[in-house]
Amino acid sequence: MTAKTDMLKGEWYDANFDEELWRERIFVKDLCLELNNTKMADDKARRDILRKILPNVDADAVDIFSPFMVDYGYNVFLGAGTFFNHNVYLMDCAEIRLGKKCFVGPNCGFYTAIHPLDVERRNAGFEMAKPITIGDNVWIGGGVTILPGVTIGEGSVIGAGSVVTKYIPSGVVAFGNPCKVARKIQEG
Repeated sequence: MTAKTDMLKGEWYDANFDEELWRERIFVKDLCLELNNTKMADDKARRDILRKILPNVDADAVDIFSPFMVDYGYNVFLGAGTFFNHNVYLMDCAEIRLGKKCFVGPNCGFYTAIHPLDVERRNAGFEMAKPITIGDNVWIGGGVTILPGVTIGEGSVIGAGSVVTKYIPSGVVAFGNPCKVARKIQEG
């Protein structure tokens, strides 16, 4: 077993000192730097770079503003019509899946990594990761933090500044720290 295999299986793995994972992170972070230093008006160049950063995403079907950062890129899946405003970070040690037509405000973080509470294991670089799943047509307000293992149902709205720590059902408005359902979304 390799650290990467353990990471992808959602088991404890060496996140800090494994050379293969370190090389993958450095490679994609250099690509993110290239993207973030490419003019927004140079749409073709930006989409070409996005194809390298996010190999499982149709770069022509999403809009991502800079700055933008990922840890690996290959664990990110975005539906058509999804939009990321400035300064979105995807810590994709596990899969991060957003459905179609999701709107993500500025300064949002999607964090899949969990570190041991035990200081010795944490200092030894151990980590495990849990996936994040977001349904179609979800609006995530500015400054939202989404923690490991969270699922947000289709059509929900997450208020600005929220910290999402657990499951949010479909068709609701939720906000706060920790994020809690405030009400169902009514027609009209």
